[in-house]
Amino acid sequence: MKTTALITGASSGIGKELARIHAEKGGNLIIAARRQEKLDELKTELEEKFNAKVTTIVKDLSKPNAAKELYNEVSKLNSNVDYLINNAGFGLRGKFHELSWERQQQMINLNMVALTELMYLFLPEMIKRNNGKILNTSSTASFMPGPLQAIYFATKSYVTFLSNAVAEELSDTNVTVTNLMPGATETEFGKTSGMDETGLFEKTVTARSVAEDGYNAMLKGKLDVVSGLTFGQNLMMKAIPFTPKKVLLRQIRQMQEVN
Repeated sequence: MKTTALITGASSGIGKELARIHAEKGGNLIIAARRQEKLDELKTELEEKFNAKVTTIVKDLSKPNAAKELYNEVSKLNSNVDYLINNAGFGLRGKFHELSWERQQQMINLNMVALTELMYLFLPEMIKRNNGKILNTSSTASFMPGPLQAIYFATKSYVTFLSNAVAEELSDTNVTVTNLMPGATETEFGKTSGMDETGLFEKTVTARSVAEDGYNAMLKGKLDVVSGLTFGQNLMMKAIPFTPKKVLLRQIRQMQEVN
């Protein structure tokens, strides 16, 4: 039987690659994002290449009530969502008090509120069927505070802790929650956030490799998967618990300053 995946932020980057992977494996898709043209292009590609059934839903999940609207539209399709992939998100670089509050609020709504509400809405159906998988795209940023990306790092910490906590709550069911934590990746995120001008994004991995790591970990029901770190970044992650916080904060800020 074909599985159906609902993927948010599917018009580009990791979300687009996750959609391709699911279609390659014979699954059907409900893809959601803000840009109709990009969704339509992806729909045509996946239907022609893989004979997948693809439904597009245009939705800006940074807006209030958008998650419930998306859930209602999906419910009208009379199709079970076997995999919920919460991938939509964005970041902003700059000092907290200088960045636009409107944009930062949109980031909170998208990265945290919409993701949480979609989990809350779709989980009861998965639990009733005793079958389903959730993949949440967090970030390696969730390991630490992030000067010059204060809210982005905080939202990703929230995603990681929420995912892990709910996964444990579901441990006596066949429903799993997997937390994907990418490092610097070749997506629109770098340009949107301004991080493409920093040293942190000098070396990036492909969105495809990150998507493969996340998708495979989801299928296995893993708790966490870290993807796309260089050797040096891996060493830094391992050193975090032993690094004085003031030193760590200074290092993170320096990595996020424009070269």
